[in-house]
Amino acid sequence: MTTVHQPATLGLIVPPAAGLVPIDGEALYGDRDIRFIARGLGIPGISPEGFDTVVDRILALAVELRDAGAQAVSLMGTSLSFYRGLEFTHALRDRMQQATGLPCTTMSHAIVESLRTMGIKRVAVATAYIDTLNQRLVAYLASCGITVTHIEGLSITGVEEVGRVDADTLMALAERTFAADRSAQGLLISCGGLLTLDIHVPLEQKLGIPVTSSSPAGFWDLVRAGGLDAASPGHGRLFELESPLERAA
Repeated sequence: MTTVHQPATLGLIVPPAAGLVPIDGEALYGDRDIRFIARGLGIPGISPEGFDTVVDRILALAVELRDAGAQAVSLMGTSLSFYRGLEFTHALRDRMQQATGLPCTTMSHAIVESLRTMGIKRVAVATAYIDTLNQRLVAYLASCGITVTHIEGLSITGVEEVGRVDADTLMALAERTFAADRSAQGLLISCGGLLTLDIHVPLEQKLGIPVTSSSPAGFWDLVRAGGLDAASPGHGRLFELESPLERAA
């Protein structure tokens, strides 16, 4: 009898209503035996008020992803998962795991884990956010033992607008953020809707520090949550690091 191999299936809860898998999944792991599936929350805006309207739907979508075959699930929204603080973020992950019986994580867990993995305790932060969310991100990172040297946002609240920010705008924002305090050991670009993967390497080469950002870190973290090797050479220092699976081999 021939055994048919099934790819690993990983689930994403994404802010936009369409529930599409962000393009970083294919770019990072398209050559791997991994299938990503997604469900959309339909947030009306990138703000605490917008998040409040959908946050109670997260557990139901996590269960829906499990029932569709997901073996691990991530809430792929950074500010959506940090805006109520560290205690809420941890409790949300715990509730997702209890509801599904699966390994679960969030994009806020992902960015922190990516910073810790690269040994970054002082970070410059560029975001898409309004000031209220920037302030909450600074507090969230501080509660994780990470100091923000400087933060600057684009003050975007539109869900579709954030995906239209071009690479030149993001590069300039990142460079200004680091230049404001060069004691930063690394750079974080926060907001899962920003298209950041292709500027990781150029920024690392120009600034001389490691770079992480929401969507790439979110995929990296979810793949690890699924017990898989998250390395993806060519996409920056985070994806070049030797994986725990490789060390165990």
